[in-house]
Amino acid sequence: MSARTLPEPTQARTRLGSGPGLVVAHGAGSSFTGTYGPILDHLTAHHTVVGVDYPGSGETPRATAPLQLDEMADQLVAAAVAEGLETFALHGYSLGGPVAIRAAARHPERVTALVLTATMARPNNQQALTVRVWGKLAALGDRRLVSEFLFPQALSPQALEAMPAEQLEQVIAYAAADVADGTVEHADLATRVDVRGDLAAIRVPTLVISTTADRLVPPVLHHHLAENIDDARLAELPTGHLPMVEAPEQWQHLITEFLAHHTA
Repeated sequence: MSARTLPEPTQARTRLGSGPGLVVAHGAGSSFTGTYGPILDHLTAHHTVVGVDYPGSGETPRATAPLQLDEMADQLVAAAVAEGLETFALHGYSLGGPVAIRAAARHPERVTALVLTATMARPNNQQALTVRVWGKLAALGDRRLVSEFLFPQALSPQALEAMPAEQLEQVIAYAAADVADGTVEHADLATRVDVRGDLAAIRVPTLVISTTADRLVPPVLHHHLAENIDDARLAELPTGHLPMVEAPEQWQHLITEFLAHHTA
């Protein structure tokens, strides 16, 4: 069916639920369950959800060469097809946004709808510098240091300051244990992505969810997506970069409500 030949799927994948297909692309330094775990029950109640773990995440071995966006996009689609989904909606979170956009541009006959959360077509200078430091810290192998650096960037100021010291310590320790082995490669790819040229090719119903207190991927980048994808809808969520932590119910509701009107 696809105009492009798909590669053999090599990334670890998960299929859950039933209903119309929903293929999800997770964030850098995370995994399928790390990004979507808090909302999976709601997503799988209405959709057949398929997701992969990027190289160095979950059960997928770490890459031995720099990650390439086209390959990541094709692997995502190949995983969906291998799990029996001929057509599907796509959701991309953070780094998963450019992966999903490129997948939709390269395989338009398979994609029925697109949802993008806390993401960008291309990093601006603020994001690129932050992610570059994140990657350098990850290369040192000190997961605790990575977590301590990232959390003030990823949580909204309100959520960060509302945490008692003991809870903050627990959260940082938990996040440190979950840092993906492939974070260095993920961060490198995040500084190089540029899908601005793909936006005009998107011809499916699109929802851009802007995390309005996001300091890691600034909201101006979310708005750029909504303004440059034809007829895209913009929804705002008053969280930092981690809606699955700060407002999982609101996040899943925005996704499932939109898809209810745009998937069969």
